[in-house]
Amino acid sequence: MPFLAADIGGTHARVALMRASHDEAGGVETLAYRVFACAAFSALPELLRAFVDADVKGPVSHCVLACAGQVVGDEVVNDNLPWPIHLAQLRQALELDEVAVLNDFEALAYALDGPLATHGRHLCGPDTKSRGTTLVIGPGTGLGAAAHIPSPAGGFVLATEAGQMDFAPHTVREREVLAHLAPDGGYVPFEHIVSGPGLLTIYRSLCALRGRTPTLRTPEAVSAAAVAGDDLQAEHAVEMFCASLGSFAGNLAMTFMATGGVYLAGGFLSSLFDLLTRSAFAERFLHGRSARTLLTQVPVWVTEHGQHGVQGAARWYLGHGLSESSRYIAEGGVSA
Repeated sequence: MPFLAADIGGTHARVALMRASHDEAGGVETLAYRVFACAAFSALPELLRAFVDADVKGPVSHCVLACAGQVVGDEVVNDNLPWPIHLAQLRQALELDEVAVLNDFEALAYALDGPLATHGRHLCGPDTKSRGTTLVIGPGTGLGAAAHIPSPAGGFVLATEAGQMDFAPHTVREREVLAHLAPDGGYVPFEHIVSGPGLLTIYRSLCALRGRTPTLRTPEAVSAAAVAGDDLQAEHAVEMFCASLGSFAGNLAMTFMATGGVYLAGGFLSSLFDLLTRSAFAERFLHGRSARTLLTQVPVWVTEHGQHGVQGAARWYLGHGLSESSRYIAEGGVSA
């Protein structure tokens, strides 16, 4: 029976009408798919209603959401979402029987059982795939990460809030930026550096430190200026971003012993791929650690986010369902 699958990020919402595939065990079939700008809607029910009205021809009573953040009670809690998500309100507004929720990067990790694992451009490490724990990492509006751990039963996924870990500078420039952001000390998460808004933060900080007036207003503008070589501070900002992403990815690869590889997800990174290959990412990924021998065997790919989030959410929903999940709201009440 068709059901809704939605991947809700801080900037875009990817929504699909899905059903179990008749051709692949555990597979999913996409019946309709659209990408929406979250800012164009006042709330999630309005956004999903727009999709249902345009693309859903029959009744639909089940929905799975992949969202940045975590479920606390009836609410999905995350500072990067454009509006609060209240699950009871969503179910009632769309007359759904049940809504299941999982973390957005958890959903991407479940997509590794599908086409995500066969797409991507090789960045560093061996250009071969091996069995072992695999990481999906993505800097977008925020910074997400999840680990896919193989098992004889097909594997399972661990969601993380790794983007909230403390940022640790490695260079003089990074120390200067950190001191600018937290002049009295204190907590600065990796997400404030390694994300789209983080790239803009680095750029503005470098301009302030160099006595320059920032002229670029968006992360996309900073990326474009760095690619074109039009703005020195933009180039330095992208260099710092790429190097810091290497440190972050290397830390997680060590933590999870990610011998299956690392996938860096998102169109944001794809636009920077050439600069990323020339950056300090690979060296910072290794960084002379005692685990360097392990990390040199970890392949890293850059892949588009695309439909993988909704596909992973749908695969999780079909494979686990509400009977095994505690992350849902249904007609009878709330469990988190």
